[in-house]
Amino acid sequence: MRALAARYPVGRSALLPMLHLVQSVEGRITPEGIEACAAVLGLTGAEVSAVATFYTMYKRRPVGDYHVGVCTNTLCAVMGGDLIFERLKQHLEIGNDETTEDGRITLEHVECNAACDYAPVMMVNWEFFDDMTPESATQLVDDLRAGTEVKSPRGATVCTWREAERVLAGFPDGRADEGPTGGKATLAGLRLARERNWTAPGGRQGGGDGAAAQETVSPEEAAGPRPSDQPGKESQAVHADDTRKED
Repeated sequence: MRALAARYPVGRSALLPMLHLVQSVEGRITPEGIEACAAVLGLTGAEVSAVATFYTMYKRRPVGDYHVGVCTNTLCAVMGGDLIFERLKQHLEIGNDETTEDGRITLEHVECNAACDYAPVMMVNWEFFDDMTPESATQLVDDLRAGTEVKSPRGATVCTWREAERVLAGFPDGRADEGPTGGKATLAGLRLARERNWTAPGGRQGGGDGAAAQETVSPEEAAGPRPSDQPGKESQAVHADDTRKED
């Protein structure tokens, strides 16, 4: 904790990573962890507790080896997130923010994971799992409970909750570049821009007021790739005459 505090001009700026460090040791935010943070930073326990209870990433109840978060925000819910969450509750025989008897899985419904182009999305110890179904979700938690190595489609091999929390505390494990960081849907806009020589206003070489870069495109071009460009999304096709609907 002192090493973290020394990284900042004002020590109290280290509180968030310090709380992650507490979770990496205790598996959750404990009263002892709160008091330790307060002592190092010269804060009161109430001040630390106020921060720890504000952010949902800090847990007040024990977390299992794998924190499984199912996005149930708007788009993921519409695409099947609610169904996935209900299936996992039945499959694991636990409720929201509860842990299986073997201590392996903690299940939680979470708000937007900022991966709407891959909805419905889950996270395991903050690693993404995209385009999930009830079947793939149950297989995922079964593999985790069995000790099978699980790799994120856009990230590193899944580690334990405490190991992940130590990384978030600011102590890298050397795996930041393991696995891909983006997928086809993420990079679709960049690919189209390169294919069609699109640039941001004012981004063309030669200066000027950027007016030359203001190109008129059709609604179809502006909408980007259609479902045929994204495997597994064919069922989400939209009608060309309904401009209110997008992928």
